[in-house]
Amino acid sequence: MREILGRRRMTRWALRDAALVCATRWGWPVLPGVAPRESRRLTARQSGQSRGRCSCPRPDCAVPGAHPFDPGLLAATTDARMVRWWWTGRPDAPILLATGGRAPCALSLPAAAGERALAEFDRLGVRTGPVIATPTRFVLLVAPYDLEELGELLYAQDWVPSSLRFHGEGGYVPLPPSRTGTGQVDWERPPSVGDGGTPWLPRMESLADVLVRASAQVPDTGSRLAY
Repeated sequence: MREILGRRRMTRWALRDAALVCATRWGWPVLPGVAPRESRRLTARQSGQSRGRCSCPRPDCAVPGAHPFDPGLLAATTDARMVRWWWTGRPDAPILLATGGRAPCALSLPAAAGERALAEFDRLGVRTGPVIATPTRFVLLVAPYDLEELGELLYAQDWVPSSLRFHGEGGYVPLPPSRTGTGQVDWERPPSVGDGGTPWLPRMESLADVLVRASAQVPDTGSRLAY
């Protein structure tokens, strides 16, 4: 499973196969993203300084290669036939998870803060679920939550850095092994599939305090959403 979804030499159908696992085995609604216009390989250090352009019409795209365009986000599906059709025609398209509803939600933060947070979770013995790593950000997948739960969590915090972002219903995040305008998307911590056949996901509130503290300890990268 990790060979399909994790760090490996990319084959022509690696993205299609990974999208099928997410959609059909795990029930995660996915759709293809807009591929970055620049396909050259970037190291993590280089990607912090330079980003590939997006193939969408927006010249100053905030998330190059990591957002839906055609089809739109509402087209996200778990239907195997549609997933095969999309990625057969666009084998290089990034995989996007439509968050919220019955699908996983996510919390994302700058990569340096994400590394600190994972070290703190390990020290405290707090179990995390799947963690996605991009050259600029870490994304932690969590169990679905609604706006009321999010509001209560934010109210309980003295301050939440703007660099910590919440991806609930109506949101999306890129999934491995996609490549976006900032570089490769990988599993920092791959999904752990239990007896039910789907990845285990933690509750948002079990992770929030550590993520807030870790985000506050690194410079805010501003409002741009680049992955």
